[in-house]
Amino acid sequence: MKPYDAFDAIDPFAAAIRAFDCLKGALAGPESAALSHHELEDLVEVQGRELLRLLFQSHLDLRERREREQARPPGRGGVRGADGQVRPHRESGHSRALACVFGTVTVTRCAWRGKGQTSVHPQDAELSLPSGLHSHGLRRLAVLEAVRGSYDQAKEAIDRRCGKVLGKRQAEQLVVAAAVDIGSFYQHKIALPATAATALVLQVDGKGIAMRPEALRPATLKAHLNSKGAMRTRLAPGEKPHRKRIATLACVFDADPAPRRPHDIIAPPDGRSGARPPRPGPKARAKWLTGSVIHPPEHTIAAAFDQAEARDPQHLRDWVVLVDGARHQLDLIQAEAARRGITLHVLLDIVHVSEYIWAAAHSFHKPGTPAAEAWVAGNLTTILHGQAARAAHEITIQADKKGLGTAKHEAVDACVRYLTGHRDQLDYNTALAKGWPIATGPIEGACRYLIGDRLEITGARWGLTGAEAVLKLRALNDNGDFESYWHYHLAREHHRLHGSPDRSRYILAA
Repeated sequence: MKPYDAFDAIDPFAAAIRAFDCLKGALAGPESAALSHHELEDLVEVQGRELLRLLFQSHLDLRERREREQARPPGRGGVRGADGQVRPHRESGHSRALACVFGTVTVTRCAWRGKGQTSVHPQDAELSLPSGLHSHGLRRLAVLEAVRGSYDQAKEAIDRRCGKVLGKRQAEQLVVAAAVDIGSFYQHKIALPATAATALVLQVDGKGIAMRPEALRPATLKAHLNSKGAMRTRLAPGEKPHRKRIATLACVFDADPAPRRPHDIIAPPDGRSGARPPRPGPKARAKWLTGSVIHPPEHTIAAAFDQAEARDPQHLRDWVVLVDGARHQLDLIQAEAARRGITLHVLLDIVHVSEYIWAAAHSFHKPGTPAAEAWVAGNLTTILHGQAARAAHEITIQADKKGLGTAKHEAVDACVRYLTGHRDQLDYNTALAKGWPIATGPIEGACRYLIGDRLEITGARWGLTGAEAVLKLRALNDNGDFESYWHYHLAREHHRLHGSPDRSRYILAA
């Protein structure tokens, strides 16, 4: 930035005024008459950004002047720091750089010092300055860009808007720092109430994230180090690279009852008549997502139960839990419910059930034929009527009569084991009559959005803290809570750096 002349010392805004006059002159001059509209846009964007930076700088200079010219209190006055000690000596001219959304400015302020004491800068608290180089506005922009796309794309977007004010590594650090208050934010956030007839739905799932070796869990790292591929250039069928760490995601939402019948879910084998359209299923509202790659699954499940209990502290509503059949998740969910004294209605995702039915159907019928489709529709209709045991028994009898080969019989046996092993989670007739959801669409979509669209971009290998921060910030954004969280985060950050949220850490001592 060019040094101020004598007139600048009289009017801190003189440089900004000159920049405005230059921009106005450029737009009013004869040269601009030959410019196209996009060339005018470029001109206003570049010079306008510099004008905004100079306005910001001028205001900071004005505050520095007012602080410097402020009368000292009589006697041995000074400034009392957070440690309770008075700093009696004031020094002006202490400067620090601040990178903001308009560019880089210089913050000059007074330092209050005492023998054997650290200096304090009251203007730092008045301005709520961050501990590092980057302003809170630039941090917010970096977070929004970095959780939407790659860090390289985030840096390019910030460069286009703000100039060269942020590096890729710095963007990664800002994202990690921005996520530190999400846990406490949701502990203080009040959930929206709902009627007792509204079902309270919880869904849990896991998805792997490709990690750097030091971020893998010990067992996975050991398997990764000991793995010796059969081929040098690619994995053989069935081989795994052991590079992923499982993140656990949980979803909580409200669902107003929407009663249905089995044929609203599965069309009859001969097709729908068209006389009655299928009834729509329940809609998820007030959806809340969370996830973690650092903490174990029980931590995420407990967080989901905390959110659900905040919505229904007296346990008056129907708690419906939808799972994909993973036994360890079921055990953790049941243990958490027992610890809290909550009665759950656990249902298996109907889509997972249908995949087993389809696999079994191809043991009896050629894939892609109407006969296979009719066989699946008939058995799924039986299961939706609450007769999963009957469907498993009939499939077993049919397989024995058919004399299937070993490979085909394995698919049938897997389907039967799945139905009989999860018999108590297949009470679909009750779920349909009460209007509950029976599919895990919200959590499956969350796995794709929170992890697949960002954390699984090609070539990405994550560190532990970076993956955790991006996962939590994307969940926060999907919950629609980013703006309210950011205000909460800034208040907490101010308190950590400068004391009480009312910015009164440094008080004038008489």
